[in-house]
Amino acid sequence: MGHVVLFHSVYGLRPAVLTAADRLRAAGHTVDTPDLYGEPAAETVEDGFALLREIGQEAVLDRARAALGEAPADAVLAGFSMGAGVAGALLAERPDAAALLLLCGTGGEPEAVRPGLPVQLHLSDPDDYDAEPEVAQWRRAMTAAGAELSVHRYPGVGHLYTDPELPDHDAAAAARTWERAVAFLADR
Repeated sequence: MGHVVLFHSVYGLRPAVLTAADRLRAAGHTVDTPDLYGEPAAETVEDGFALLREIGQEAVLDRARAALGEAPADAVLAGFSMGAGVAGALLAERPDAAALLLLCGTGGEPEAVRPGLPVQLHLSDPDDYDAEPEVAQWRRAMTAAGAELSVHRYPGVGHLYTDPELPDHDAAAAARTWERAVAFLADR
């Protein structure tokens, strides 16, 4: 099994992220869950964005880089929402990454996608933070770069539908997401 570095959302390192990591560990993976804030998790998304502004995007990326320094070169980069953006942003610095697992957000277009890179996206449909034209552009860019892309959309659920402590939570969609993610990571 592989090594996964799982980055949290703008809320911070919430129990749902730790539970997700435990789920992946139970499937045989080593999983790191770096705290990119060094602060208690936010209670609201607005507070999460305030924390991100206070800490700064560059400091968050520097903390993510430091966490990756401990991981093998072929670790899977994974993240929830903002964490998906962190994973995508750092992909250029991790050319040997085994895969990219994006949960609740495309994270924007990564700068460097090598041909054959396994990429799996799980996203609400529609999504409050990734508008359909942006998702379509992201798909085209990933396909053009040669990624082995699989996209799973979940109609009618909220953005962070995998987090049972948030109003967006959808148990059925979350269960399906974890089933697919565990299968995706099985050979990584």
